[in-house]
Amino acid sequence: MAGYTGDIGQAVVPKERAKRLWKHTTVRRHIHPVLKSALTEMAPGLERCMYCGDNQGTDIDHFEPVRVNALRTFDWHNHLLACSLCNSHLKRDLFPLADDGTPMLIDPSSEDPTPHLHLSLAAGAYIDLTDRGDATIKVFGLNRKILVRGRLNAYRITPLLLNKWRTAFEKDDLEEAAACAATVWEQPTADVVHAMFHQALVPGAEDIFADEPETLTLLRDPVIRTGLLGTC
Repeated sequence: MAGYTGDIGQAVVPKERAKRLWKHTTVRRHIHPVLKSALTEMAPGLERCMYCGDNQGTDIDHFEPVRVNALRTFDWHNHLLACSLCNSHLKRDLFPLADDGTPMLIDPSSEDPTPHLHLSLAAGAYIDLTDRGDATIKVFGLNRKILVRGRLNAYRITPLLLNKWRTAFEKDDLEEAAACAATVWEQPTADVVHAMFHQALVPGAEDIFADEPETLTLLRDPVIRTGLLGTC
């Protein structure tokens, strides 16, 4: 991949050279499968899109598009697994920049989105906390109805799975506990589970989970947090 980057850097028109190389038969046969295999292992849930977290990741997306920076076409850190909807229909080659030239979109592979995005668990929708959060919501359509519905489903189902995991753990049924844990993390919209565990410990958690006090108790349970998060 470094060799391809060098080739692009020496081209008269780097962007055009990058496009041709990325679509070249050799690259499609020998580079794309390796990249996709590595990305699927890093993706949330069961090979889910790194942007919406709901659909299966089918495409290799260039976070910083080729038209913006051709030299990053073969940069491992610039590749993400995305569904065709997020990649080809929503993001496309959009890459908004701030006045100082820094990216407005949040890179899900290297940045903590928490300072920029807040997930309202009761509403199943994201609320922007910064301009970058707003841009990310708009470009990827993070609050489209199907995603909101999926998050609300995950919010309802997760406490049941946590309870089931706790019961299996107490009975020393390791196989059942492992199956429950896998179901928790492999369900679509795994961002809901992360948000639930995070928000259970923030100031004002009692207000966030005012209608679900039993859920808050589960999320704060040190045994559950150690078993599913590896930390209390």
